[in-house]
Amino acid sequence: MVSHAEPDSKPPRIVVLTAQGALSRIVVNGLAARLGPLTVISEQPESKGEILRRRIRLLGPVRAAGQVALSFALRLDPKRKARYQRVLETHRLDASPDNPAVTLHSVPSVNSDACRDLLTKLAPAVVAVYGTRLLKRATLQAVDAPFINYHAGITPKYRGQDPGYWALATGDAGNAGVTIHLVDEGVDTGAVLYQAQVTFDPGDTIATYQYVQAATALPLFVRAIEDALAGRLTPRQVDLPSQKWFPPTLWGYLATGLTRGVW
Repeated sequence: MVSHAEPDSKPPRIVVLTAQGALSRIVVNGLAARLGPLTVISEQPESKGEILRRRIRLLGPVRAAGQVALSFALRLDPKRKARYQRVLETHRLDASPDNPAVTLHSVPSVNSDACRDLLTKLAPAVVAVYGTRLLKRATLQAVDAPFINYHAGITPKYRGQDPGYWALATGDAGNAGVTIHLVDEGVDTGAVLYQAQVTFDPGDTIATYQYVQAATALPLFVRAIEDALAGRLTPRQVDLPSQKWFPPTLWGYLATGLTRGVW
């Protein structure tokens, strides 16, 4: 993706708030391929220490340690790169970092003054969101535009992290899918715009589920953005139990894989 220091003179109709990483590049490149040139505001990642301290506070030290252990174990998987490449090729996903259709701005956080000032200057008609920190009220009120998020799970039943994995791990494959929703101050609690079920290949694992889901989500994300631009958004509430999920621990992941075949 290409970086420019100053906003374009012509206000963009669409601004994308995102984080760093391959999944974010896939989403941005997929949107640009369907919608044309995009202005993207990318936030810097939280430090591993910040993430660990938050998980210890929320879940306790044992569970947090188990999540870290799983993260390290997945990196050691000898088939990880081959699975990743298979998914990109099968679903025609573009994770390349250089896209001339993308104007990229970097900020410390989507909740920083720098981000809010930039949003105010850009004055978009719609803000698309993927993979960022939880947006605070001040950021949501920085511009008079709908904020639309892509979440790799069926909300409100599978909010939070690794939702596709948890739907499969709990025997609820019918609710393994994606949601495009309006953003509020909660964790994936905004009114739903579009949802779809996703089917995975036998070779998919927790390391590839979200890439497969992105292929299904992108056309829906585009549709929701186009709806916002045309003033025809139709948000709705979904009658499902609401639960927030966190990454599995190493021992929980191994137990589920061995007993249920979900990896």
